Amino acid sequence: MTTADPVTAAGLADLLAGPVVPAARGLLGCRLAAGGVTVRITEVEAYAGTAGDAASHAYRGRTPRNAVMFGPAGHAYVYFTYGMHWCVNVVTGPDGEASAVLLRAGEVVDGLDAARARRPAVRRDVDLARGPARLCAALGIDRSAYGLDLLGDGPLRLRPPVGPVAEAAIEAGPRVGVTGAHDVPWRFWTSGDPTVSAYRRHVPRVRR
Repeated sequence: MTTADPVTAAGLADLLAGPVVPAARGLLGCRLAAGGVTVRITEVEAYAGTAGDAASHAYRGRTPRNAVMFGPAGHAYVYFTYGMHWCVNVVTGPDGEASAVLLRAGEVVDGLDAARARRPAVRRDVDLARGPARLCAALGIDRSAYGLDLLGDGPLRLRPPVGPVAEAAIEAGPRVGVTGAHDVPWRFWTSGDPTVSAYRRHVPRVRR
């Protein structure tokens, strides 16, 4: 089985400064820590900003909400969705070219008690961070994390994988629930991992 080259701390910064799709694949296995909890990332989605990606928040240009997507790379783009959930993205690419990777799911590898306390209704540990909103809830991420440098020593920290992820273990498919660019295969996940979320295609609401 072929494995990818291991990502170092310096290599992670270089990876994030490059194109969004390789960055997304390289984020699998990385660890995100906040609020006394650490999650190993198992599922991500890439969004290419203004570069023809109709599913991106930056597709129509810069706004106060998406401004951090335009750089620098390695910072957190956090947004509120459905009036109740937070989601966190890792900004990628050169300054001025909006792109980001949504962190969709992960395994809690440290701080289980804190994650369980934040999500008391969850019965299985594999479900604590299974989905982008659940991941943020387990880590205690909210609006205050917007724009934070993930590669520094702040309250939200992104670190390289403990070991390389096998290329053969990375699967790809359409992104979940997007209203445009439905079939672009920019969702990446670790094959067979029980923390990966279920795929759901966006279904437009029927007005009556």
